[in-house]
Amino acid sequence: MSTSTSTITRSTPFYFGGVSSCIAAITVHPLDLTKVRLQTMTGNDKVGMLKTMLSIVRNEGPLRLYAGLSASIFRQATYATVRLGVYEKLKQHMLTKTEKPKVWQLLLCSTTAGALGGACGTPGDIVNVRMQNDGQLPLVQRRNYKNAVDGLLRISREEGVSSLFRGLGPNVSRAILVTSAQCVSYDLFKDLLARHSPMKDGMSLHFTASVLAGLAATTACSPADVVKTRIMSTSAKDGKVSSLSVVAQMYRTEGLRSFFKGWTPAFIRLGPQTIITFVVLEQLKTWYQSFHHDRPLVAAKI
Repeated sequence: MSTSTSTITRSTPFYFGGVSSCIAAITVHPLDLTKVRLQTMTGNDKVGMLKTMLSIVRNEGPLRLYAGLSASIFRQATYATVRLGVYEKLKQHMLTKTEKPKVWQLLLCSTTAGALGGACGTPGDIVNVRMQNDGQLPLVQRRNYKNAVDGLLRISREEGVSSLFRGLGPNVSRAILVTSAQCVSYDLFKDLLARHSPMKDGMSLHFTASVLAGLAATTACSPADVVKTRIMSTSAKDGKVSSLSVVAQMYRTEGLRSFFKGWTPAFIRLGPQTIITFVVLEQLKTWYQSFHHDRPLVAAKI
């Protein structure tokens, strides 16, 4: 990473990534809910994103598009805060040793950050998936969690604390993939666009780089995301479900395309979420530097 001047900017707070991700999550929550619904549908029926959203509004009411919002915010407050915070801190550590971190160094930072974020965010992710999927279950099977805290307490009490980490493996795998594909590609795209296009560091550059990063992250993470969602939507009475058994079952009964179920809403969700997250994060950094009177304000580029 390099800067346009030799001025060293002040290190920004660890939680900025979590704040920007929570803002993004609130904005795109209906799309996230639709993605979960599509991923948990079994069989080979082709149901589109728009049809699923209209079905939710018609059968459950428009407010159900925000089912599980508290869990989504809780998930971002744990998962995103850790993965983005650790990535930024490790990347800054690399900057003290080299002017511009190499790709393998960024991948090492993102792998570490993703693994830690995925582990910390698993309980919130389970509650999030269950609350979003509740509406399409038969009435007798619905869990009806009141909010994220209620979900955490009930899962711990009814299924055991270990159930809060159901799907930990695929969730960590997905977190590593999404952190690497999203954060590293964003930094690389931003650098390439800054050097090889007329765009200067600013909103248009951040927007374009984040769209490309969202596309890369969605494609790379789709298989792990679908498997993780299938596992997390199960309960203790279904017995222990492994990632390999879910993969084998899906491939045998639904085919290879099943691993990309919900890709369109996932991209439509992850694209805006990536854009909002990085644009807000960069703005928070700028405000923070300005508040502490760093002069001149240096926009970091990699």
